[in-house]
Amino acid sequence: MMKSSPVHSRWLRAAAAAVAAVTLAACSSTDPRTEPAELTEYAPGISAQQLWSVSIGSGGGVGFSPVWVDDAVYAATPNGNVAKVSLASGQIVWRASTDSRLSAGVGSDGNVTAVATPDGHVVAYDDSGKELWRVRATSEVSVPPAVGNGIVAVRSGDYRIQAFDARTGELRWNVQRPGPALALKTNIQMIIVDGMVLSGLPNGKLIAIDIASGNVQWEGTVALSQGATDLERIVEVLGTPQIQGPLLCGVAYQGQVTCFDVTQGGQPAWQQYFSSNTGLGSDQAHVYAADTRDIAHAFDLRTGAPAWKQETLRNRRLSAPAVVADGVAFGDYQGYVHFLSRSDGQLLGRIRVDSKPIVSPLLATPRGIVVQTSGGNLTLVGAN
Repeated sequence: MMKSSPVHSRWLRAAAAAVAAVTLAACSSTDPRTEPAELTEYAPGISAQQLWSVSIGSGGGVGFSPVWVDDAVYAATPNGNVAKVSLASGQIVWRASTDSRLSAGVGSDGNVTAVATPDGHVVAYDDSGKELWRVRATSEVSVPPAVGNGIVAVRSGDYRIQAFDARTGELRWNVQRPGPALALKTNIQMIIVDGMVLSGLPNGKLIAIDIASGNVQWEGTVALSQGATDLERIVEVLGTPQIQGPLLCGVAYQGQVTCFDVTQGGQPAWQQYFSSNTGLGSDQAHVYAADTRDIAHAFDLRTGAPAWKQETLRNRRLSAPAVVADGVAFGDYQGYVHFLSRSDGQLLGRIRVDSKPIVSPLLATPRGIVVQTSGGNLTLVGAN
């Protein structure tokens, strides 16, 4: 009999824990504390309309996030489809197929677009949709690749971050950090900023890696692991790292929201105890997040002081937020996009874009919010 590797064992234990959690949730579905809130009336403050919608493929969910570059949106679906879509019109510019299922996608800089398969292959395309290369990472990749500055960076299930040459697929560098026994399979995104790859880690840290050398430039602790069991000690940093001026912010499941001041050597500027399933959004005044009960919160960007919280969307399984001109938007399990006031959290508007859940993070663009649903649809929502 073939033995499972330690990495496979970690994922199997994580899967078992997830199944147990879902089972418990199903058994307690009559508990009013866990019932999704009903949709409520509101005084309209934002007019939301669907500008276009297009099918990319089938499926969606964790690990699949659209990317906006210039006048295009790039997206992928679990059935192996990869596409470039005009942001203005919703027309498909090109579509490609990996001929295999995908576990994560996409990353793109407008020149190279990359996705990942369940067996650890990273597949890259040029901007005509032609396959450039495919190489194998050290294990399964469930985090969308980050592409830019001549590299394709991936984070694999064995807690490695690897960088491949964007033109050739040649391995450029490899960074590994110790990981916990259990890790969440949730939406996490790496970003490339100022010649560095920024990524959250399952040990409660944010890391910055120099693209040219692969040297770790900085590590900051968003939250410390606590608890008596492996499940209690999960402090995954999730969502997308947020950068506003000198502040770099992240949030952890069963942990904290923490903002670091890069002008002070990356020292914490402030921290607030908090637990999120999805991640942060931000603007120049606040950071925004939904907690594990789907209560939306805003914290003052400068001090970390709580600014407001909104319970109207409790237990509606909210997505990571996106910030628009007059509001902050969250997707939910019934395919609705809700708009809250950035100043006080009041509900301003909503629109239903699909009957299937919105699990992928919402993507803010100059033309509106791009929504990728679990059914494989990509939709642009305008709000004014």
